[in-house]
This record gives sequence, C-alpha cells and structure tokens, in this order.
Amino acid sequence: MAGSTGTQASAGHLLQLIRSGRATTRGELQAATGLSRSTVGHRLDQLFRAGWVRGGAGGTSTGGRPSARLEFDPGHAVVLAVNLETRHGRAAVMDLAGTPLAEHTAPLDITDGPERVLDEVAGWFGPLLERAGADPGRVCGIGLSVPGPVDWESGQAVQPPIMPGWDRYPIGERIRRAFHPALAPVPVLVDNDANLMAYGEQRAGYPDCSAFVLVKVSTGIGAGVVVGGEIYRGIDGGAGDIGHIRLHDRPDALCMCGSYGCLAAVASGRALARDLSAAGRPAASGSDVRALLAEGDPTAVRMARDAGRRVGEVLVTVVTLLNPGVLMVGGDLAGVPFLTGVRELLYQRALPRTTAHLQVVTSRLGDRASLVGATAMVVESLYSPARADARLAALA
Repeated sequence: MAGSTGTQASAGHLLQLIRSGRATTRGELQAATGLSRSTVGHRLDQLFRAGWVRGGAGGTSTGGRPSARLEFDPGHAVVLAVNLETRHGRAAVMDLAGTPLAEHTAPLDITDGPERVLDEVAGWFGPLLERAGADPGRVCGIGLSVPGPVDWESGQAVQPPIMPGWDRYPIGERIRRAFHPALAPVPVLVDNDANLMAYGEQRAGYPDCSAFVLVKVSTGIGAGVVVGGEIYRGIDGGAGDIGHIRLHDRPDALCMCGSYGCLAAVASGRALARDLSAAGRPAASGSDVRALLAEGDPTAVRMARDAGRRVGEVLVTVVTLLNPGVLMVGGDLAGVPFLTGVRELLYQRALPRTTAHLQVVTSRLGDRASLVGATAMVVESLYSPARADARLAALA
C-alpha cells in the first residue's frame, strides 16, 4: 500500500488503519500509506480534534524511545442499540467498542404495530442516557434489530411474517423523529436480528473466522451469515431466511407466512409451544419452552432434540454451501437438547470434509448479541473512510 494517494490516504483511511490495528504508530502509518511525516501529522490532527483517536501505551522500541501508540477512542460517543423481539424489547447505551453502559428490558408486543412499539422504545432513551451519564448530544447513531427480513438500503422490514403492520414502514424516520427533536437528526440503521446476532458474535468471539453462520431459533427461525468480516444479506436482505424452507413430510403444518410445511411451522419455539400445549405442558411462546427446558421437562427435552434434528436437515445444505468455520445456535432453544439434535443430523448427513474443521457451538453473548451487532453496524458505517472524511469535513 506504500505510495497510495488520494482518498486511500485520507484522514478516514488513517483511522481505518488504526481501528483495524494494521498501523498504530505514526511511522507505521507513513509506511502503510507512503505519506510524508508532516501529512500524516496533519491528518492525525484532524482525528485528534474530533476526539476519535487518542494516544495509547508505548509501542515497540527499536533502540530509542518507543513509538507512541495510537488507538480509536471508544468513549468519545455512544450508540443507542435496540433489539426488538416478538414479545419484549431491549435497549442499551453502548460505547463504540460494544460495551453496555446502561440497559433496559421490558415487555413489548411486536404485533401492536410500528407506531406504538417505536414510540415506546424511544421513550426509554432519555432515562437510559441519564443512567449512563451520557448527554443526548453524544449519540452518534441508533442501531435497531427486528425479527424479520430487512431491506438494508431503505432500513424497512419487507413482508415480515411475524410483524403485522410493519411492511415497508419507515422505522428509521420514526425513531429519528422521536429520539430528540431539538438535536440534529442522528443516523438510524436497521437490520434483521439474526444478522446482527451473527455480526456481534463473530466480532466478539471469532474475529478470525472468515465464514460464520448463526441460526436463531425463537418464535421463528432465521440465519445470519458473516463472510470476510461483513454481513451477507443477499440482493435485498432475504439471505438466511431458512425458516420458510418447505419440508416435504409436513404439508399439514401452517406457518405464520401463510404457507404449509415451513421449517418454522415445525421446529421453531412457537411450534414447540403449540406441540407442548397439546401434550399437556402449557406454553405460549419460545420463552416458555426455554423455561420448560431449564426445568428439565422430559417432553420439552425430547421435542427440542427432535426440532434440532429437523433444523439440522436444512443446515446440512447451508454448511455444504458455505463451508463455515463456526455454526452457532442462538435464541430460545439454544441449549443442549436442540444442539444435540442439530449435531446428530449434521454429522450424519454432511460430508466429513465439510465438517472436519467446523465448530458447532451455542451463543456466547446471549441476549446481548444483537445489541453488540447493532453497535458494530453503526460504528462500521459512521467510521468507514468515506463517511469519516465527510463527517470531518462537516466539523471543520
């Protein structure tokens, strides 16, 4: 990269090098970009004035005084991260490294529609910021995850089966208006919950894994895919919607999407709650199933293992196609019985070469995975080289 010029050696590009750890001293930045010492100094001054970069611990010495390390300052701003589930919501004030500073969880019914739900969520922001000791002006962006397919470009849910009334609703605009009308509008980014869970888990626990798949099994079933460190969304946000793959042997199972035989109609938390209730174990949702599993209820354990096998049937194809290094199971059913069923089918049906280096694991971040992923989504967008340069120009 030595000798690069133009936008590739802009202040935003230097910030990218620092954030990634590829160049964390002035000398390393010069070597990486081919810029002169004075030009590197000038561009670093921009980053210091914005408060985005700070001096860290001393670097490696080559005989003289150690070079001063440079690092991204994760405390100069905060992100409001929101995770909407079918029956509850969670919001947090996060620093830019994904550390929660204040959190709030409350019952919330996604079927109440976007206006009621989003206004309720926006009402949490003020008290959360106060608890975190953060002024509203420090919020650089809002990241929001929803349990349905999302068109990334528009930030709108697209025909979400379990979110009636949300199709093509302007989620970002509503949250932006409700957040703090007296302040300049902040960016609002929206994505599917499984995508953001996968992004958060991959960055936090498996940063070197170049192909990472997370399957969320709660009210519905969806998958998030991270390839080369970036979320793979497909052409319009539909990638990973495995819950609506049809199973040939269950044509009687009615799915919330209106079709019959979908995987989600057979093996999701909602499906297990239905089957458990029919078996005399009352359950209304995936969270109720999780509670029964935690109690060791034998019927719930058996059904969860069977559901894992059904999901495993589909994951054989997913794993064969993507050849991931990590397959993670998250959501209400992410426990031993379900995971055992997945592994049984996966290792039985997939070629040994496909699974030789595959880790099949459960979530590490749990309920915070989407919040961490939503924060990372906002940070990667706002501090990308081009976006960072535009923001620096606006500050000048």
